[in-house]
Amino acid sequence: MYATAWHNGGPPEDPAGYGLRLTKADRDRYFDSTWEEVVLEMDGAPVASIPLSASFWRSCSELRSATIGTWLLSTDAAPWAQGRPPGVAVTPIEGNQFSARLLLRRALQQ
Repeated sequence: MYATAWHNGGPPEDPAGYGLRLTKADRDRYFDSTWEEVVLEMDGAPVASIPLSASFWRSCSELRSATIGTWLLSTDAAPWAQGRPPGVAVTPIEGNQFSARLLLRRALQQ
């Protein structure tokens, strides 16, 4: 599934203000409402257990975690220009386990 990086508008250097935004359709398709957390394996970062808030199931389908923020900052994917968050491929592994990989933008060859 395709996700985009998310930021809460706080200080850009604060890892706690970052996460991954999923579509509600992907949330409903790949996530189980009985889960309290998901395990996310991010390229080159420690595996993170990310709690799923009640708002994740209502209106805010973001995985929010300082570990995600640290990963985005350490790969120079964050901060980003306004309106241009990086894309992230999120792949189900098994149960509540997922992997995440940054999708790098490339300039077109002339």
